[in-house]
Amino acid sequence: MGATTVQWQAEAIWEAVSPSLPAFSVEILPEIDSTNTELMRRARAGQLEPVLLVAERQSAGRGRLGRSWASGGDVGAQTGGALPSLTFSLGLPLAPVDWSGLSLAVGLSVVERLHPDLKLKWPNDVWLQDRKLAGILIETASVGELRYAVIGVGINILPRDGQGLSTVPAALSELLPGTDAPAALARVAAPLVLAVRQFETQGFAPLRTAFHARDLLYGREVVCSDGVGGMARGVDAAGALLLHTQDGLKKITSAEVSVRPVPHPPANQP
Repeated sequence: MGATTVQWQAEAIWEAVSPSLPAFSVEILPEIDSTNTELMRRARAGQLEPVLLVAERQSAGRGRLGRSWASGGDVGAQTGGALPSLTFSLGLPLAPVDWSGLSLAVGLSVVERLHPDLKLKWPNDVWLQDRKLAGILIETASVGELRYAVIGVGINILPRDGQGLSTVPAALSELLPGTDAPAALARVAAPLVLAVRQFETQGFAPLRTAFHARDLLYGREVVCSDGVGGMARGVDAAGALLLHTQDGLKKITSAEVSVRPVPHPPANQP
């Protein structure tokens, strides 16, 4: 473990998880290219132990569909020494009957531990109103008969520059003033491990109602990157987005499809 001035609660997280997952470990790194990339490298090299890998800074963070994820810069840069974001990856062998809906289960676990005002934008983004606050990236590596899941989470803790983005990103500090990255990790880490292991045995179906309560898109007009548009009508038992289009109800499942909501009209317009 590298030297760090940030006071992480790694031991408390390990103590909460290790009784049910004895090989579990927690690692804190001051800097790395990407926590997801590192765990995928390890998995392909045969290192398949369950681990929570946290980076104080990522130099090449990645998001869904190949997008970059900015970790927010150096520790202390215009933040009074606080980390502007939390970036971590959970890696563990996983063998669910059906992988469908895993990203939704992960997102649901994260928002339920952070704040009631947070919503989920299918399939894997956390939003505060109409601004993105956190993202999730899930990758897997097959090693022999085992499949290793790497679940990356990036959360904006402090406000960040929205230059080049369509909207200024949201920050957790807007909802929880004074919170920091270690406190956010302590909230979400151990429950996330439990949620993923429950998903392994139960799938997404038992979480459908809870997801509906956090569904940002339900009842809104949306447009998919493949040109399909319609009104979002929730998700099915496997986590597919249900979209009411002019051609009837469609299920959107492709990981290559991006969905964005049509902006709400201003309040003074009909």
